[in-house]
Amino acid sequence: MGLNCGIVGLPNVGKSTIFSAMTSAPAEAANYPFCTIEPNVGIVAVPDNRLDKITELIPTAKVIPAVVEFVDIAGLVKGASQGEGLGNKFLSHIREVGVIVHVVRCFEDEDVVHVDNKIDSASDIETINIELALADLETVDKRKAKTEKALRAAPKDAKKQLNAILPILENLSEALGDGKPARSLNLEEEQLALIYDMHLITLKKQIYVCNVDEDSISTPNEHVETVRKIAADEDTEVVIVCGQLEAEIAALDTVEEKQEFMEASGLDKSGMDTLIHTGYRMLGLQTFFTAGADENRAWTFKAGYKAPQTAGVIHTDFEKGFIKAEVYNCEDLFKYETEQKVKEAGRLRIEGKEYLVKDGDIMHFRFNV
Repeated sequence: MGLNCGIVGLPNVGKSTIFSAMTSAPAEAANYPFCTIEPNVGIVAVPDNRLDKITELIPTAKVIPAVVEFVDIAGLVKGASQGEGLGNKFLSHIREVGVIVHVVRCFEDEDVVHVDNKIDSASDIETINIELALADLETVDKRKAKTEKALRAAPKDAKKQLNAILPILENLSEALGDGKPARSLNLEEEQLALIYDMHLITLKKQIYVCNVDEDSISTPNEHVETVRKIAADEDTEVVIVCGQLEAEIAALDTVEEKQEFMEASGLDKSGMDTLIHTGYRMLGLQTFFTAGADENRAWTFKAGYKAPQTAGVIHTDFEKGFIKAEVYNCEDLFKYETEQKVKEAGRLRIEGKEYLVKDGDIMHFRFNV
């Protein structure tokens, strides 16, 4: 699975506006469909006040945040799975991402064209989800036909795996044909491994992003409530943002100006920060830190990594020559305020190759190559 988030939705729902605000890299945004053809890719800093607190306690020359990649994919339309609106090309881009960020238009504005000339969040969601399901259905049915043919001619020892795959493909075909995503089947790890190479779009986790007007940030409108109900039925998450407002915030020069603007707008937290954190978490990503006079840095690792794998995030030599890791959690630093006091309190540990790294760990690696 890709370690990035792909932003999808109908044309003119605000995908490129949200992408530009998030990355401060202007994607082309215009009041007509398909202004985005090739996907825009942005590397986004992950907001983390723990890194700020670490730097207050361990002064340094340079501070580097963790990052995550977002991809702005062109708007899909009804018939995309059959090639409408260059749909096949756009669907291929979606297959490459790890999490789908599905932007839904939840604002009224006569000056912004809607591809169906009406604001109907449930219908918009259904259009996208059906097209993704139909694209996967084509993939599954091709594999199913190929598997059935192979099964007839396969030697006895090869039939076991083919017989294991076939029922999964049949269940997938039925669900996708009904417009249900592949993830709704809740397949087990062994089953997922058998179909991994198909890279099904609807197996990916999905976040719904309600793009609202400024008045609906604190008091969600009926469109938002509709999306929340759909998301609850699908057991997925919803993030509310005002793309236009976030674009205005992103255009400001300093952190102080942005904070003042947010306070004047009644915002405690940027919707973009919430979206970035949600995407980061749903990708299964966590953060560890290194801290010292030269650099304080937040590093991204996959949940479940052991110490050597995490060392390899910094450099492959660290993983190859891993010996031990000095570890304490940032919460210990916040409590005791200096590394020396953390040591005196017995909170700094020496961990070996089997240590499962935890989110928020501050690490110093010992290695030899």
